[in-house]
Amino acid sequence: MTFPASPMRMPLARAAVHAVLLLYTALCLGPVLLVVMNSFKTRASIFSAPLSLPGPGSFDLVGYMTVIGQGVFLNYFVNSLIVTVGSIAAVLLFGAMAAFALSEYRFRGNRALGLFLALGIMVPIRLGTVAILDMMVASRLVNTHLALILIYTAQGLPIAVFILSEFMAGVSKDLKDAGRIDGLSEYTIFARLVLPLVRPAIATVAVFTMIPIWNDLWFPLIVAPGEATKTVTLGAQVFIGQFVTNWNAVLAALSLAILPVLLLYLMFSRQLIRGITAGAVK
Repeated sequence: MTFPASPMRMPLARAAVHAVLLLYTALCLGPVLLVVMNSFKTRASIFSAPLSLPGPGSFDLVGYMTVIGQGVFLNYFVNSLIVTVGSIAAVLLFGAMAAFALSEYRFRGNRALGLFLALGIMVPIRLGTVAILDMMVASRLVNTHLALILIYTAQGLPIAVFILSEFMAGVSKDLKDAGRIDGLSEYTIFARLVLPLVRPAIATVAVFTMIPIWNDLWFPLIVAPGEATKTVTLGAQVFIGQFVTNWNAVLAALSLAILPVLLLYLMFSRQLIRGITAGAVK
């Protein structure tokens, strides 16, 4: 025999859940706010009062002037944009096409292929760094944007196919069959009927794909460390020396690197939340 939950326990349980979520939010946003705050301070204030807000005696833009004055940092920013945008476009294009094929058509090896792609989510791509570097050297793609785009596309495809295939499987089959009866090609059904209905999932994949690519330091350091292909995260290492580190410039560079991720989230926050909640229901 079960008894209904006490009316007093429900508000307490809800308050406990909100307290845990607020604590997790503070742990996630705390380091980001700390970096941004200290990027507007003098070097002495960074070490003497790192938790205080910039004030009249501590406010200083020397870090941003150093970063902007060094013209190469703008090139690093452009390199990151090229690699990130190119990788996201490739992941969304090929991921959506593969997801449509796996969810719409039944063929021998369908489930095995889907399982094989899902294994890519569990196996970190960094385990194959040596083999990847050998392939890039053999293909003469070292110190090129294409090398990073290919690596990040392979890294993002498993999660893209996994998410998009679940959403595309939920699209009404009657709608697609009606399009076929009207004479629409499979490409038209894919591009004009299915893709608009899975926009929340596409936004979710775009955000989940961009963040690790934009913040990655491993593959740019190994595959594209040249000055012409250096990314923002790797370019911030310019201000970190063996004996002296320009912390003002490092914090300013990291603050500027946060902006694109923040803008992307603000632009697609509604679609992202819809995609996550819909995926949770599935």
